[in-house]
Order: sequence, then structure tokens, then C-alpha cells
Amino acid sequence: MTDQRQAWVLRQYPTGMPDGNTFELITSAIPAPGAGEVVTRNHYLSIDPYMRGRLSTRKSYAPSVQIGEVMTGETVGEVIASADPAFSVGDIVVGARGWETHSVSKAAALTKLTGTLAPLSTYLGVLGMPGVTAYYAMKDIGAPKAGETVLISAASGAVGAVAGQIAKRAGCRVVGIAGGPEKCLYVQEQLGFDACVDHRADDLTAAIADACPKGVDVYYENVGGAVQAAAFANLNFFARVIMCGMVAQYNATELPPGPNLGFVVAKRVKIQGLIVFDKPQYYAEWREMAAPWVLDGSFVYRETVMDGISSAPEALVGVLSGGNFGKMVVKLV
Repeated sequence: MTDQRQAWVLRQYPTGMPDGNTFELITSAIPAPGAGEVVTRNHYLSIDPYMRGRLSTRKSYAPSVQIGEVMTGETVGEVIASADPAFSVGDIVVGARGWETHSVSKAAALTKLTGTLAPLSTYLGVLGMPGVTAYYAMKDIGAPKAGETVLISAASGAVGAVAGQIAKRAGCRVVGIAGGPEKCLYVQEQLGFDACVDHRADDLTAAIADACPKGVDVYYENVGGAVQAAAFANLNFFARVIMCGMVAQYNATELPPGPNLGFVVAKRVKIQGLIVFDKPQYYAEWREMAAPWVLDGSFVYRETVMDGISSAPEALVGVLSGGNFGKMVVKLV
């Protein structure tokens, strides 16, 4: 085990896509825990689209990362030192935050993983924040019913793949939107969606209409932009729209003009946003429900795994540009 900690700190806020000037990799001694704290050796780091929002001074639902601070990101790893009786050396925990090989955390911020474990990386993806996001959205907002049509943007991604499989289990016709033939084939053949539309189609609105002949009852928004406009054109009366992400505009220096939402009144459409941290109780609920599905192979997931702490900035650019396939994680051990 190395006696050094490596971490990425924010050097400057990017304009547009993060680049080589955004972060700086530093090396320091492994921290010691204070009272009520735990030190972990992180095995995997989660890379997610929301991180772009932390690299801005624009006011949002969570504070920005400050210049000189370690970049935020959830990890799963092993306890190597503990000053809290609830944790022992060797425990596997999720919840330590930071683009770093070692973290010191308040014990209250960590969750100990016990029993038969799925692969550790899944606790950052299908069994972690993306999976819980999809579960919360479908349970509380989408509420899909058997026979309805559910449309999922970024369907091959970490959130969309889970949301679509939940809708299939509810007895819905599920249609995905993804980028390119390979991802569309995966969405249909591996995830089990009924159809998948390539967002690069010449006429996306018409392509969605062809795949959703009865219209769209639930739309799960992860992308925004032209994809959103095409999806909105196919909404049914009393449709529900889940506003989860808008990755198409995360690097925009100016926000695009908003859509004309007059149809929301005419069609009595429900549009609701969500932040997964509003329902922390759903983490345990979702893991208890979904872990057996992951272990028996009935719930499908896919990961893009980058190797080593040095690859974290490249991994973030990949997520923001659509270069990942499924959940993006960085393997640190």
C-alpha cells in the first residue's frame, strides 16, 4: 500500500468543456482520522454529468467546488483507519467523496456494505446514485402503468438504463433514445427495450412517433436540447415528464431560450424535476430491491472503466461528450 495520497484539485473554472487547465494532480501524506472520522483507501471513483455544474460559480442546488479544493465525486473503498466505533479496518464503505486515492470522512457520511456484495463498482452505478435517481423518478414522478409508453433519453447511460428496465417490469412499452447504432442495439437487445431511436436521425420527431405509435405517456429527460423538443412533440394528454438532466447544455456559456410550454396547459402535462438527495431513504430501499437482480443477472448494466486516478479528468470529458457507454467509473486500485 502506498504511503501517499493523490488528489485532483480545481485549478480554474472552465469555459465550455473542462480541459488541461481545469485540474491539478497533487500528492500528499495519507490523512489521519480525527474523532468520529474514518480513512478509506478508495477502490472506485464515480464520474457523473452533474460534476460539470460544480465547476461553475453559477448558483445551483449544491455548492460549487472552490479553487484549490479537491474535486467532488463519490467513491467506494476499504477502511484503513477508524476513529469511530461503528467502523473497523477492512470494512467496505460507500460515500467518501473526492477525486482522490484516500479520503478522510465523517463516519456519519459513510454506509457500510455488508452481506453478499455485488461488484464494488455497481454501488456507484446501478446500485448507487444513478440507480436510486431512476428509482425515485419512476416511483414518485413517472408512476408508469402497464400498457403505457415510456420514452427514455440517454437510454444506454447509467440512469436511463435503470429507468427503462424499471418501466419494463411495470409492463410498459419502453422506447429509448441513444447515440449511434451500437448503443441503440444494446438498448434493445441487452436492456430489453421495445425500440430505440438514434438521436442523430434526420427527423427525430418523426422517428419517435414511429417508435411510439400511441404517443408518449412518460418521458424521462436526461439530455435536453433538440432531443427534448422532439420528445415533447410526441407527448400524450396527461403525460408525465421527469426532468433529471440536461447534459446537452452543461458546457454552454449561455443558456438557450426556453421552449414554448403552452402545450403543457392544453395537454395537462405534469413536468417535475428531481434531485436524488431529496430522498436519502431510497438508497437502502433500492439496494435491497435491486441487488438480487444484479446478482442473478436479470438486471442489466454496463460500465466504462478508466484506469488510475490520473484518468479522472479524461473520464469527465468522456461523460460530457457522450464518449462513455453506460456508467463511467475510475478504477483506483
